[in-house]
Amino acid sequence: MIEEKKLSPKEIREVGWDALLQTLGPSGALKFMLDYDKGYGNYCEYRKEIFKDKSAHELVDEMKKDGYV
Repeated sequence: MIEEKKLSPKEIREVGWDALLQTLGPSGALKFMLDYDKGYGNYCEYRKEIFKDKSAHELVDEMKKDGYV
């Protein structure tokens, strides 16, 4: 088993996708992703509130630090 704490968010997505492919096959993996719950609410309004005090540069720096970029 892979230790999750050592993987970046991008790596976790890649490992997860590979697991879906191996378990469900390409068609099943795609069906799973299309059926995945997308959540609720209005993200456009929510993000205005949560990011109101941060510049684009600050957000990108945080994303890089957290392994998203």
